Amino acid sequence: MKFCSQCGSPVSWQTPSGDHRPRFVCSSCSTVHYQNPKIVAGCLPLWRGQVLLCRRAIEPRRGFWTLPGGFMENDETMEQAAVRETLEEACVRVEGLELYTLFDLPHIHQVHVFFRARLVDTNFAAGEESLEVGLFHEAEIPWPELAFPTVGHTLEYFFEDRVRQLYPVRNEPLAPLIALSRRTPWNNFDR
Repeated sequence: MKFCSQCGSPVSWQTPSGDHRPRFVCSSCSTVHYQNPKIVAGCLPLWRGQVLLCRRAIEPRRGFWTLPGGFMENDETMEQAAVRETLEEACVRVEGLELYTLFDLPHIHQVHVFFRARLVDTNFAAGEESLEVGLFHEAEIPWPELAFPTVGHTLEYFFEDRVRQLYPVRNEPLAPLIALSRRTPWNNFDR
């Protein structure tokens, strides 16, 4: 950041009085520009034992598979963001959302949240951000081609929890090297 969004004057990186972290502060109007983590909300859409995945048509990780999800917008709840992203990426409606996984990713300033959800029907299609969309049984999941570690962890938890039919809310921090999925080699995330 170089200029204040309030008055257009230059900003500097400093610790404001009474604060404990450096921030961008306007040299003219003294506005403090806070930068906070972004929330990524998505769904784990289910249909008769299968999981819906989307192949990404955009960067990052174009061509890799993911659960439908994306950045939360202002004026919406996490659940609304997950429903909207699923509709945008897979052209399908979901219902019965239940909070399932929350991953803190402090190294990239994000929080990823996934809801278990039921597909209303199977009239899905690739949205503008997807190359293709499909339903997968556990044995068909393209583990080495998953776009993000949080997607891999969510899928692993789901298939483990499904055996017991118990789906606790999972919340954990993922550091860069801890972020790997047990089924997906780390080097695939370097692409």
